[in-house]
Amino acid sequence: MSSQPSRAVSPRSSLARLRSSSRPSARQATFFALTPLALCLAQAAMAQQTSAPTADPAAATAPQLQEVRINASTEKDMGFAPVEAQTASKAPMRRLETPQSVSVVTREQMESRQITNVQQALQTVAGVSPVNFGRRGFDDLNIRGFRSTESILVDGLVQSPGMWAKLQPYGYERFEVLKGSASVMYGQVQPGGIVNAVSKRPKKEAINEVGVEVGSFGQRTLQADINRPLSESGKTALRINAQVSNADDPTQFVYRKDRWFAPSLSIDLGAQTDLVLFATYSQSEWMRQQGITPYGTLLPNRNGTLPVTMFTGDPSFGGYDVESKTVGYTLEHKMSEAMTFRQNVRYETEKGTGNFVSNQALQANQRLQNRQASRQYMDYDLLATDTSLLSRFEALGVKHQLVTGLDARSGTSLLASRTCRIGALDLFAPVYGMQATCPEALTQDAPAKLTVAGLYAQDQIKFGQGWTALVGLRRDWSTTDTNNRVANTQTRQKDNATTLSAGLVYEFKPGWAAYGSYGESFLPQSGLTFGGSTFVPETGKQWEAGVKYEAPGGQVTGALAVFDLVRENVTTADPVNTGFSVQTGQQRARGLEVELGADLKNGWKLTSAYTYTQTKVTRDTNAAIVGKPLNLTPRHTLTAWATYKLPQYQRVTLGLGGRYVSEQIGSYPFTLPSYFVADASVSYVGENYRVTVGVKNVFNKAYYDGAINANVVSPSLPRNFSLGVTYFF
Repeated sequence: MSSQPSRAVSPRSSLARLRSSSRPSARQATFFALTPLALCLAQAAMAQQTSAPTADPAAATAPQLQEVRINASTEKDMGFAPVEAQTASKAPMRRLETPQSVSVVTREQMESRQITNVQQALQTVAGVSPVNFGRRGFDDLNIRGFRSTESILVDGLVQSPGMWAKLQPYGYERFEVLKGSASVMYGQVQPGGIVNAVSKRPKKEAINEVGVEVGSFGQRTLQADINRPLSESGKTALRINAQVSNADDPTQFVYRKDRWFAPSLSIDLGAQTDLVLFATYSQSEWMRQQGITPYGTLLPNRNGTLPVTMFTGDPSFGGYDVESKTVGYTLEHKMSEAMTFRQNVRYETEKGTGNFVSNQALQANQRLQNRQASRQYMDYDLLATDTSLLSRFEALGVKHQLVTGLDARSGTSLLASRTCRIGALDLFAPVYGMQATCPEALTQDAPAKLTVAGLYAQDQIKFGQGWTALVGLRRDWSTTDTNNRVANTQTRQKDNATTLSAGLVYEFKPGWAAYGSYGESFLPQSGLTFGGSTFVPETGKQWEAGVKYEAPGGQVTGALAVFDLVRENVTTADPVNTGFSVQTGQQRARGLEVELGADLKNGWKLTSAYTYTQTKVTRDTNAAIVGKPLNLTPRHTLTAWATYKLPQYQRVTLGLGGRYVSEQIGSYPFTLPSYFVADASVSYVGENYRVTVGVKNVFNKAYYDGAINANVVSPSLPRNFSLGVTYFF
């Protein structure tokens, strides 16, 4: 293999050849997705032709159209104690009647805390670990002890497997977190749980909002949210969300630039039909910060102490540049009072390059940091559809809310890379600008085509006095065709699975309910064993029980849950054949979660959570880690955030909160110490503006909230300030 100085080479031709063979299936999926939309548009056109003006005033008086049903109402997106969520059943349900843990972070909560990323938004949710792999540019999440980064959905649809583009919280009304195995409704997801981001969509009321935020480390953000009703009923409306953000970092050379634009249009197709067309455009550039060696920071180093703001990469090697686009629609047609047809469709593309230098093992002198440089080239496209029928009916005195549907996806993916050589960095006398040497040929080049289909049904059954059952069943089929150009091999992996879920809730007194549930998940695994066979899907099984509370009027909500979650078919290192994997692993998570939300009339609002999580590796080829806790899973976390509107000065609201995280024990040669962090804010609301000043990490606590491997720990952000001004017009 020949080598040459590092240069970026795009493998677009590889993906182009791959896509040429996948176009027919993509066209078929597109036809399937758009047919109901075309029928509804044709129906609307015919209706407009037959509704010519008339001279008869009585005839000209039409009944007032109902508001758009698929749009989130204002009540759902405000307050600290939401009583309803839709992620558990793809239909609105009281959280009290849902036999599974589901948490909601509303827009009001995010604004009061000046949230800038998904990880911050979910800090107050029980069961979500505050895991961090440095500010590397992705939304890293653990739920109930297990990685859930690839299980962040947008409006109920999965994203492309690239996951390089971070979500911008400003564009979403709320985040709903469904904890535990959830494959019955969402197919291929990780066992710990999912996050469903609910987008801002057109409303019948006008919205005019422009905001500016500045803060520590060069933070500069300009954002706007404009909603314009285009008809008297408000069913036709245009909404535009946009955000431009630049920020530096405490770590030298690290920065981030985001450009985000999201228009959506609701169209009046009659009283029984709601249609929203939407698109998003996102472009991000950043220098990856993945942490620093534990020796000289968390652990002793014979040469002295290292500053946690040191950059161990090399700025001359370059950073990340990623562009993503989506276009789609949400359609809902009320066929009768008891039956509603629904379809969500989204087509997305993600393209970009990523250059980063990662830490390898520290040399024995504890001074020279071995490193490896990588150039990545990413190109993904995905057409995701979810077509369902919502039926409400009563039979033999039993009420049913039945959801049946087809979840289908088709897409291509390419993540190619070059593994490059770069010199070691002297941590105590760093010199940047080292030239990396990259091979001419790609180190990794394996374009793949994915086709997924899943049939599902879930029924909410209400019977007796206060009893509610939720029963679901799903059958999935998945095919992945991979063309490994480096090894010159082509493989086809076919997986199928049947998953089920069942739960029972009993409201034993008004506002109090006890429940129990069982759920399953499955997730296909790519790659081959040493013998050339494909891996079977990873599975998850969860038992859960708990108690929920909802005060009259919804001013206070609470939940207590205990769970037992087992993850099977975990891929672990092959003890005989180096560089290969086997599937013998099993991991377990057990725990208790408590959540409380309150919107009190005396000016107080509160959200708080406590989580106790006990994780363990129960089976692995590495006997040394069997019986040990999973990495980055604190035993205890406690978090709270409260706001108080001053009675003497109703325009002023104070915010105060904090989170405690116990030590995190893993298979690394170190333990991350426990920490407590406090945040505070104050806001003033004028006639047509709002000013918010916030401080995160009030006491400037130095702590570590993650570690991507044994060679790296992730220092947290020090104390930082932000000032936001929002103008309403």
